[in-house]
Amino acid sequence: MEQRRFSGKSQWYHETQSSLCPTDIQPLVPEAAHVNDRFLLDLIVPQEQQDAEAAWLIFARIIADSLLPERVSTSRLHTLSCYERLSTALTVAQVFGVQRLCNYYAARLAPFSSPDSSRETNRRLTLLTQFARQLASQPTSLSEGALNELSDCGLSASDAVLFVQIIGFVGFQARAIALLQARQRLPVRLLPGFSGQQDAPAELFIHEGDRGWQSDLPEVIAPYATDEQTAVIESCPPESVLFALRRLLAHNAETLPAFIRLSHQFWPSVSSLTDDNVLVMLLTARINGSVGDFNQLQARWQGDPGLPDAMRNGERALQAWSHNRPRERAIIQATQVLTRYPERFSDAQFSPLLEYGLSEQQAFRLFVSAGLAGWINRLRIGLGHTLKEPKTLPF
Repeated sequence: MEQRRFSGKSQWYHETQSSLCPTDIQPLVPEAAHVNDRFLLDLIVPQEQQDAEAAWLIFARIIADSLLPERVSTSRLHTLSCYERLSTALTVAQVFGVQRLCNYYAARLAPFSSPDSSRETNRRLTLLTQFARQLASQPTSLSEGALNELSDCGLSASDAVLFVQIIGFVGFQARAIALLQARQRLPVRLLPGFSGQQDAPAELFIHEGDRGWQSDLPEVIAPYATDEQTAVIESCPPESVLFALRRLLAHNAETLPAFIRLSHQFWPSVSSLTDDNVLVMLLTARINGSVGDFNQLQARWQGDPGLPDAMRNGERALQAWSHNRPRERAIIQATQVLTRYPERFSDAQFSPLLEYGLSEQQAFRLFVSAGLAGWINRLRIGLGHTLKEPKTLPF
């Protein structure tokens, strides 16, 4: 039977191939696509707060425009279309369940027609959707050959880096919006069907020697680098948390400069990380299953030496460790909710931090950095693997 398609995606959920329908179906909130701010999505934020966060918001907005522009010109090495980028963003938004984000990406996707219904196209869209959903919801569920499957269906190294960047960015965006809504004490809207992320298996963290990380894609090297790629690689400071990833992320050289500057706003250098920074970064790495990040960060922890082992052993051990440490316990509980269920994050998680000496801006930035750490975790998990032999890395 001949298969047919129509323009328009029904509500938030989309299929890789649409069925026959007599009329175009519009998304739930079609006007959601028309925003002035593609990162905060026109969320009403007091001007004083916007000014206080302007230093990092400017780079987040640049990245949003770079990864998900209005139009895209494809080529042999850059094959991800607008449809594929936006359907990936919508898939990730659905996983995290932040309603404003789901409305926005559904509305932006709606005008684009599905690609042709060939077997190759259907397989490509299915693999893209599956990879995006797994990396967003349960990163360690990705199979070892997942990246090779994307290569087999036509994605270049540049495409793969861009694709995983989109997944990580939308996760970061979801958490930033959830935090801003919580800071304004907006009510949480729980959506049916979102079970949240489960912590990575403890077995992954048993061997402390698994310290290194290796890319599964060829990195950009001098003889083959463009002038733009060379410039951005050389501009990345050795103390940046992205330094070890710079030659891989240079495949998407348009986005990397803003990404480096965004990370610098929260972590000027790996040597200047505070214990609060390390605590939330360790916890996000533990939940997401980024073993390399966890082991590298462990060396930066200056607090009670029992914390890393408690995290390795799981939820019950971590609760026991934090029992007589109310400040750390408040940070841990808020980070867990934000990482596992960003759509459920509310003032109930944010306010307790203010009782322990943190200002509203300090607490807010600390948790935004947790979202940024989750983005980096997904880059490492999605684009590489943990080595079995110890290897010293800058981060």
